[in-house]
Amino acid sequence: MKTAIITGASAGLGQEFVRQLADVFPEIDCYWLIARRKDRLEELAQALPDKQVECLALDLCDTMSFVALQEKLTAERPDVCMLINNAGCGYLGNLGEVDTSTQTRMIDLNLRALVAMTNMTIPFMGPGSNIINVSSIASFCPNPRMTVYSSSKAFVSSFTVGLAEELKPKGIAVTAVCPGPMKTEFLDIGNITGNSKTFQTLPYCDQVRVVAGTLRAAKAGRTIYTPKLFYKAYRVLAKVTPVKLMVKFAAT
Repeated sequence: MKTAIITGASAGLGQEFVRQLADVFPEIDCYWLIARRKDRLEELAQALPDKQVECLALDLCDTMSFVALQEKLTAERPDVCMLINNAGCGYLGNLGEVDTSTQTRMIDLNLRALVAMTNMTIPFMGPGSNIINVSSIASFCPNPRMTVYSSSKAFVSSFTVGLAEELKPKGIAVTAVCPGPMKTEFLDIGNITGNSKTFQTLPYCDQVRVVAGTLRAAKAGRTIYTPKLFYKAYRVLAKVTPVKLMVKFAAT
């Protein structure tokens, strides 16, 4: 039975990945949905009557969650053909002015959890499998006032490119999606709504289109997918402009 594992599945992009996955990868029979809010996962599972769904209420900032997941993988040895590392968080605020626990939570979830999930899952993946990592346009250039977040997403994009080459002999494709801001709870939780002129002026991405494009990009074996022409241009600009100049325009 082909299995997909999706983190951060209870809201936003994660929820949309769950809804659209069968459109592009209909061969997947079983979904493992991971998030802290089990009630939301169970509600989402009801919308997938033709799939076998397991709702795993895990906090990926808690290392014991990885122990539990590793035990489940080892015991059941699923045929994982899709891993979607969607869980992540981002908070607005200067270093030294925001609680340390808030800053380190971004590292724990955006980096540590992503690496742990990937490392645990690869042994259960075979040729033709896919890994999707949710990065951000913030990975293209450091963003003052979101320095930790943009740095964490730069890691995700770099990690994806290196891993894609590493896993090529195994026939496993790795894709990072780098969307711009979207109208999801991410903005409210991160204290961004109403507190950033940059976010108020940037063109927003539609999460339905972002997910549809990401799944098609993964199917085609693309390594980096950037939705929207505006952000494709921004990615090129960030590559050719000296970073000390670019960072002045990238402040959030």
